Amino acid sequence: MYSLVIIGAGPAGISLAVEARAAGVPKEKILILEKAEAHSWVIRSLYPDKKLVTANYKGQKGVCHGVMCMPDMDKADTLNLLDNAIKNTGVEVHYQEEVSKIASFHENGKNRFEIETSKGLYESENVAIAIGIFGRPRKPSYKIPKDLRKRVHFDVTSFDTRDEHILVVGGGDTASENVQFLHEVGHQVELSYRGKDFHRMNPINKQSILLLETQGEVTLLRETNIEKVTVSDEGKPVVHFKEIEPRTYDRIVYSLGGTTPQNFLKVIGITFTEDSPDIDEYGETGIKGLFLCGDLSLGKKGGSIVSAFNASRRTIEALCARYLHCAVPVHKIDLEPWMEVKK
Repeated sequence: MYSLVIIGAGPAGISLAVEARAAGVPKEKILILEKAEAHSWVIRSLYPDKKLVTANYKGQKGVCHGVMCMPDMDKADTLNLLDNAIKNTGVEVHYQEEVSKIASFHENGKNRFEIETSKGLYESENVAIAIGIFGRPRKPSYKIPKDLRKRVHFDVTSFDTRDEHILVVGGGDTASENVQFLHEVGHQVELSYRGKDFHRMNPINKQSILLLETQGEVTLLRETNIEKVTVSDEGKPVVHFKEIEPRTYDRIVYSLGGTTPQNFLKVIGITFTEDSPDIDEYGETGIKGLFLCGDLSLGKKGGSIVSAFNASRRTIEALCARYLHCAVPVHKIDLEPWMEVKK
């Protein structure tokens, strides 16, 4: 039986494994399950190669409280940091193995979980779900015609074209970064946003996109709401706005953020208040020994890799105090053996 099974090999799951190892949990007692073919799949698949992965996100300073930390890095360096973190822990990671069911038991005063996956069944004393929210991108309320499947996207890495007329839909950091990237590689880009001011962007992304507008490089369609999307005679998306005349584009990129996988969590037995899971300050749910990590536990306060690192620190504090009886008290963890992770 494992002491801790971590579901998800992204920044939150990886850093929790690092924290557990630093606290003295044996590597053979920790298992990470990841449904994708590699760790940090969201970063690999959704981030453009030149995207800067910032420590400071939404105006929050990137202050680290645990073992792992990072400065502003590009995509390659970020993936290298997380790759080294896994190697340093020695923890086993099972890739392409999706969790389908988690059953919880409380026997003889102890927790026990049975984790059923596409490849097997595992038992653990504790479980941490660190699957994030961006694996399921938020989709628009209106239907997208099936004929536009190859022209409608939810990331900018799923196509490689040049000199096209592209509409980006959204008003957050991802939308701004997608506009900047698409413009940089040679597209004519417009952004549709229902608001007047980009209050959800961090200062750098907001300044960058406003500068592109001032220079006439991109078009910002503020206070526009899309009613529907149809198909032109040439097979291109035609966007029908409430406020302005329809416009035809070569592609649409939706940058609307992600949605919490509520159904999966509710089936496990996790309760919700409105749209937020019921957890304590350390990420523990109402089921003893079952924790939510990263953006699942942080909600609107999350979004950065450093915030995921810090959330993992809080989770290991609770795990050590309540269940794991860690060999190294969290407040006495020696960071030196793990400093390589922080480079």
